[in-house]
Amino acid sequence: MAAAATAVSLPHSLSPPLQVTRRRPAPPACSHSERGVSFDPGSAFYRSDSAAGRDLAVLAATLLRRHGRLDPSAPFLCLDAMCGCGVRALRYLAQAGADFVWANDASEALRPIILTNLSRFERGSPPAEAGRRRWVVSHNDATRLLAERYLRREYFDVIDVDSFGGDAAYVRAALLALKIGGLLYLTSTDWRSARGYGSRSSLSSYGAYVRPMPYPNEVGLRMVIGGAAREAALLGFHIRPVFSYFAYHGPIYRVMVQLCNGKDNDTSNYGFISHCKSCGQSQTFGFDELGRISCGCTDRTDVDLIAVVGPLWTGPLHDASFLTEMLSLADEWGWAYTSENGVTLEKLLSMMIEESDPQLPPGYIRLDEISRRAKVNSPPLSTLINSLRKEGFSACRSHIGTNVIKTNCPISSCINVAREIRNLR
Repeated sequence: MAAAATAVSLPHSLSPPLQVTRRRPAPPACSHSERGVSFDPGSAFYRSDSAAGRDLAVLAATLLRRHGRLDPSAPFLCLDAMCGCGVRALRYLAQAGADFVWANDASEALRPIILTNLSRFERGSPPAEAGRRRWVVSHNDATRLLAERYLRREYFDVIDVDSFGGDAAYVRAALLALKIGGLLYLTSTDWRSARGYGSRSSLSSYGAYVRPMPYPNEVGLRMVIGGAAREAALLGFHIRPVFSYFAYHGPIYRVMVQLCNGKDNDTSNYGFISHCKSCGQSQTFGFDELGRISCGCTDRTDVDLIAVVGPLWTGPLHDASFLTEMLSLADEWGWAYTSENGVTLEKLLSMMIEESDPQLPPGYIRLDEISRRAKVNSPPLSTLINSLRKEGFSACRSHIGTNVIKTNCPISSCINVAREIRNLR
């Protein structure tokens, strides 16, 4: 309770130099807009392609504020640790209904544009209560800032860390500064590690040894979740993935996880993934199966034929019920069927909901891989999915790749179904 009380008083306890004390002159005309929120990116690194990831964050944060917190009466606090021009912080204020947002970026050169953008919210919102601040700007190293918030027992409902590269040193500090039940939005752009070209980097950052796999983009997401799960366990907590989003530009791996109290001794969702180059089959293995990893297509274990990655997250990438609520909210706000930079939230969230099926194992199978092994032309994706479902298997598209399927059907059976579709079996 003491920690919660301190968190409630956070907006009043900030140091005076950062306090917003008077209304600034009207900011200059905006050059950009996202979902009706206008801003100017200035000289900050900004990609309009990433707007869908910010849409997802705002939807998730809003749902948490509405009915997902342990203390609904407490102020809803957000921290954007690497805010750039401040568009995410601005959207948390204007759209997610945050009572207070801390916008931080290591570059002091961005301070004028961040202040200008956040002051747009100040001018467009009702007058604040006496002495109550809605936002603050700082310029610190993200890990140091998060650690200081923890040491001062100032906890946040949402922490967003939009980092560049694969440095995950901030994850532990972010978890410490997060409220129980809060949401942590993680980012990685380390495509080399995800594709198995930087195994030492993935091992040091996320505790996973990654080798080249046929589904590297999904491995990248599972690598990030697994790293967060490991850090949470070290602190006596566990995490639950809310959603995992891969975007081709960058590429970018974004994962929203919820912090849960207490350790989870069930390690069934944290282990190893193997892929057999001979038959194309993928499998998952737990720690208790180390030393017995093999493939049923051969009587012997050939280390050159079987690739193993891990340990990383092997459970569902998303929470289907939470995503369903996000889709409903997107529809309520008129966001669901409007395309922003080529992404339609209804299509994206619907695919994610299908991907949430707990019967689906990690990985996906490329359509051209099935057709190559079956020696037939690729069947239509929807036809193959429907055929597999009729056979009693789980199958769906994946937002992570085009012309791929996620299924619990063995690849040998997928080959037979493809031949049957082409009337060659």
